[in-house]
Amino acid sequence: MTTTPYIQFFDGANSDGSGTPSHELLGGKCASLVALTQAGMPVPPGFAITTASYDAFIAAAGIEDDIHVLLAGLDSDDVAEVDRVSAQLRFEIESRPVPSDVRAEFVAAYHSLQERFSEPVPVAVRSSATAEDLPDASFAGQQDTYLWLTGIEDVTEHIRRCWASLFTSRAITYRLRNNIPNEGLSMAVAVQKMVNARAAGVAITMDPTTGDRSKIVIESSYGLGELVVSGLVTPDNLTVDKIMLMVVKRAVGSKHAELVPDPANAGLVELEVSAERRVVLSISETEITAIATIAKKAEKHFRCPQDIEWALDRDLPEGANLLLLQSRPETVHSSGSSAARADAAPATPATGFGIESITRSLLVQAGKA
Repeated sequence: MTTTPYIQFFDGANSDGSGTPSHELLGGKCASLVALTQAGMPVPPGFAITTASYDAFIAAAGIEDDIHVLLAGLDSDDVAEVDRVSAQLRFEIESRPVPSDVRAEFVAAYHSLQERFSEPVPVAVRSSATAEDLPDASFAGQQDTYLWLTGIEDVTEHIRRCWASLFTSRAITYRLRNNIPNEGLSMAVAVQKMVNARAAGVAITMDPTTGDRSKIVIESSYGLGELVVSGLVTPDNLTVDKIMLMVVKRAVGSKHAELVPDPANAGLVELEVSAERRVVLSISETEITAIATIAKKAEKHFRCPQDIEWALDRDLPEGANLLLLQSRPETVHSSGSSAARADAAPATPATGFGIESITRSLLVQAGKA
């Protein structure tokens, strides 16, 4: 499948002709999704709206100077001023029209994606900044993700919201405190078939509390993973021996609620989990092995410890229902004390699992947080 400067399908050729997805063009998340797809790993189909689209929009809107002026000299400790700047920049982005040629490209890509299925499917719209998923910085959760969107108007509106989320207060503060420059910063967006998750979670190809690379740590809960990230659900926690693929430690989480599709309202609904389901693991032994195996495969492909997001799609047959939603370099342990990093991590919105979330829950279980 071909690509344009504004669009790259996950299973399409790299627009620069190279064998490696361009982080500059795709941002961290989309570059990961393209790389995973090209490596033959199971990723829900979709496409990236590249940073070229964002850059063209910013240029046409004439707000690049506003961005630099408002961010210059900003103090990360001045919460009120950060909030004011964030609100102004997000309003400017969300209120300006998208150039017609840019919009036409992602409308065509959306319809092309829908044509792969026998009936219309909901999609997730996920931010993918150029500053995220770098080897020395975990940017997970700093921008927005929107789930279970239907129809082109809903999707295009949320693409622009993803662009605007480059300037959330938490993202601005994170960049200031980590000395990440705003010059050259850009945003790609993933538009991807929504997973109807029976269970979802994260797997890290090391123990993030100790740095033990002979282990894989898995967290899992029912439904979509957003309730775990928001701190509303305590997931199951499993430690797996990386060689033998055997569970060496397990803790059953309370998992009192799950986020599932609500077809009647074309969205999602939070439901209470029955007492019987709370006291058992949300995934089977076979599924644990499959998750650990694919996590190892991702680590081998990227050649460093990985923090992967996965889901089991209830609409797919058993044995073919494990999907990868993300694979990013592990950064918490490699950047220093995981306890200190967990304590210092900013509040994370309900946008997906991440290594900060799993580290915090591990530390709580160990009585260290």
